[in-house]
Amino acid sequence: MMSYQEMHQCSISQPAEFWGALAEELHWYRKWDTVLDDSNAPFFRWFVGGETNICYNAVDRHALGPKRGQAALIWESPEADQSRTLTFHELYREVNRLAATLKALGVQKGDRVIIYMPMVPEAIFSMLACARIGAIHSVVFGGFSISSLANRINDAEPTMILTADAGLRKGLPVPLKEIVDESLELATVDTVKHVLVLERGIVKNTMKEGRDLDWQTQVNEHGKPYVEPERMLSTDPLYILYTSGTTGKPKGVVRDTGGYMVALHASMGHIYDVGDGDVYWSTSDIGWVVGHSYIVYAPLLKGVPTIVFEGRPDHPDPGVWWRVIEKYGVTCMFTAPTALRALRKFPEHWMQQSDLSSLKRVFSAGEPLDGPTYDWATAMLGLPVIDHYWQTESGWSMIANSVGIEDLPIKSGSPTFAAMGHHLEVVDIDGNPVPRGEKGLLVDYPPLPPGMLLTLWNDDDRYLKSYWTHFKDKQLYLTGDYAIHDADGYFWLLGRADEVMNVSGHRLGTREIEEVVSSHPAIAEASVIGVRDELRGEAVLVVSVLKAHIVPAEQDKIANEIRQLVRERIGAIATPHGVHFVSTLPKTRSGKIMRRVIRAVYQGDNIGDLSTIEDDATVDMVREAVEIMKGEF
Repeated sequence: MMSYQEMHQCSISQPAEFWGALAEELHWYRKWDTVLDDSNAPFFRWFVGGETNICYNAVDRHALGPKRGQAALIWESPEADQSRTLTFHELYREVNRLAATLKALGVQKGDRVIIYMPMVPEAIFSMLACARIGAIHSVVFGGFSISSLANRINDAEPTMILTADAGLRKGLPVPLKEIVDESLELATVDTVKHVLVLERGIVKNTMKEGRDLDWQTQVNEHGKPYVEPERMLSTDPLYILYTSGTTGKPKGVVRDTGGYMVALHASMGHIYDVGDGDVYWSTSDIGWVVGHSYIVYAPLLKGVPTIVFEGRPDHPDPGVWWRVIEKYGVTCMFTAPTALRALRKFPEHWMQQSDLSSLKRVFSAGEPLDGPTYDWATAMLGLPVIDHYWQTESGWSMIANSVGIEDLPIKSGSPTFAAMGHHLEVVDIDGNPVPRGEKGLLVDYPPLPPGMLLTLWNDDDRYLKSYWTHFKDKQLYLTGDYAIHDADGYFWLLGRADEVMNVSGHRLGTREIEEVVSSHPAIAEASVIGVRDELRGEAVLVVSVLKAHIVPAEQDKIANEIRQLVRERIGAIATPHGVHFVSTLPKTRSGKIMRRVIRAVYQGDNIGDLSTIEDDATVDMVREAVEIMKGEF
């Protein structure tokens, strides 16, 4: 058995040998010619020439083998008061039937299919069916609004959308089909031939003749017991997942097939220490990268049951999560600090009423896990919560306590060491490593390991600009986060270095929200920043300048209208926590808004060290901005 240090060193000094051996554990129709092609860096390609199918590896490999009758997918919906367990063979049958239906309706290899679904088994069937036939799926979170969905339709140009009449959130319907209809009216492309609608009996729909089709009717008509899996090149795109950037347009992260498959399969053992006999539960949503990787693909690749949960951690009561753990004997749980903080508010008896003795590991990611929440969860669960760090772009952990290799000592608040294949460093603005213990930018040295993004959809230039051109004469992957690398080698994440907020573990672009706020007729100028929030990690703060004719009495009305506008155009998750109106926004000489000055004053931070952090601003300018802000907050 190798130690963590030995294995990690091997993964970065001999990447081809390291990942090639792990890839042998999976099924390939044709073995690769080259494990790693870095000839066109930073467009790294893994297992070049290899042919495989991730659906075959996640489903068929188990369904047609000794795990045929083992539970694969467990659906638990307190919202609908329903549950359902599918064995690997039952999952195999459902995926094949839907795959045959999609093909009969004209979906071909390389077509994009948008999945705008609630957390129901059919959403997972949809992802796997697309992977089976070589279609590129793009899952859109069911909480996103009409315009957010329309933007993704415009960029991905899908031929089909899979949706449902509605989802449920704390007992209230979310009319997904209605949102799809309005998004298609708003979209500027006309590529969608069909909308397949799963009727759950929650709300009534208006079906557009010729375009909208009933899910069950189509599956009954076209479903077949077997569809030959498409032989996919390892480098073929598997999915597009949109994430916020520093501009108003979301970035379409493109994931490959083979590299992603190998990395996820390996991570289940290396990071989560999961194997036969385990029951895995990621409490996320398939609309986010965690849901893609650790609700759907990774557990199924490993051949362990995965729980799909439709609901909230406190509905119908704060004991619902703990009852799920007891009911199914969950052994490994992956959740977010936001959820743990929300549950910490409630009396302890909600947790104590359930038998949690099956739990062996609890993991957390999405934002740094704060000390008080770590201490509470560790004491209540009787085992440590293991923090780890990754991004939509990475697809799996970049920093982790790889307990399946070596259970390293935990430092509360640190996600520990670099994961396999990641060569991470903290550097200054020129890309030079800073001394241990000093703050800097977190970067990854090339080549990036398997599972990382291939590029951005139809935008190689933005891929290069967003991640690879920050440092002159140095090719380093910029994570966009500040960090500290301490004397013991542990990494500590300090927040975003760009104009992206982390709200409840989800990335939101400030520019995207600013564009919505600025569209209000009363707003002359607006700035959106992320501020500390005890529950969500960061909250959205809008600071605006009103047009000259607006009277103070109208401010509350305008603030409420702005909140509603953001909810409608982006989604509830982006709703501003605060909307403040000021006489002027503090700026540098070049016109750049001093966001960090606004944030520091609003939060009541020590402002003594702000004089050097704003580009093109004098000390006097910063001091003046601070005094103005103090007077207006």
